[in-house]
Amino acid sequence: MFAPPPRKTADIFAELPEPLRMHGEPSEWRDGQVGPLPEHSLLEGPAYDRDGRLWCVDIAYGRIFRVSPDGRFETMIRYDGEPNGLAFHADGRLFVADYKNGIMVFDRESGRIAPFLQRHNLERLKAVNDLTFASNGDLYFTDQGLTGMHDPTGRVFRVRADGTVDRLLDNVPSPNGLVVSPDGATLYVAVTRANAVWRVPLTPGGGVAKVGVFIQLSGGGGPDGLAIDRDGGLAICHIGLGVVWLMTPRGEPAMRIDSPCGLHTTNTAFMPGGRKEIVITESETGTLLKCKVPVAGLPLFG
Repeated sequence: MFAPPPRKTADIFAELPEPLRMHGEPSEWRDGQVGPLPEHSLLEGPAYDRDGRLWCVDIAYGRIFRVSPDGRFETMIRYDGEPNGLAFHADGRLFVADYKNGIMVFDRESGRIAPFLQRHNLERLKAVNDLTFASNGDLYFTDQGLTGMHDPTGRVFRVRADGTVDRLLDNVPSPNGLVVSPDGATLYVAVTRANAVWRVPLTPGGGVAKVGVFIQLSGGGGPDGLAIDRDGGLAICHIGLGVVWLMTPRGEPAMRIDSPCGLHTTNTAFMPGGRKEIVITESETGTLLKCKVPVAGLPLFG
């Protein structure tokens, strides 16, 4: 449908060191997933704090890491959970999408993690996957569980800044990464098992309308994590292909970024401060990748 976009290979920024790679330890999360997964870890959820420091998670073994600018991993907490995604609130709090425990908050000062949201209308969540904040402080998250085309009952929720919880969607075949457009008018959701990214218009009254497919992909395992730049350009991790697609706000492909070392490109984040660079978690090899974007002539980032 479109001409192939310019292609670039990411650079290896950091690798999970051998002392932090798990071998022979049980993981209920890993054992319950379909298909083979690496034993050592499952890196996901890159996010930058207000000081520009990079954080990420290991779902399989309940770990949250902080990564120094020179690529050194520091374990900030290991707990009885399955952290899948991270997002920093404007006030500095670190919110965690925990596949096992729901939405959690990690207190960086005390080193403690505590529940924030585990049920909606007394109903337990299926298993949350990822989360993001809008500029007004509203929190959006996906409740994925083991949904798919065979069971299209994944959900998307919003927790408003005043604490009100809204269920926005309840018919999604595996909702995964999500981001809000810079103007706050549109939510984008990676629908992994449908191999698509949905556009979810947010109405002034707080609802949704005319939800549709923004981008239809093919091949691999489908879209996983998403990130968005200040002008609305979308970065899509395509797990199983080892690719991150950069799309214009209109949905046209602007760049293909290839992983140099594995096919499980699970999630991505733009570096803060307007720097034209993204970081990517590659979970097959336990590696963090970086790539400068865009190349000359691309209008994606303005």
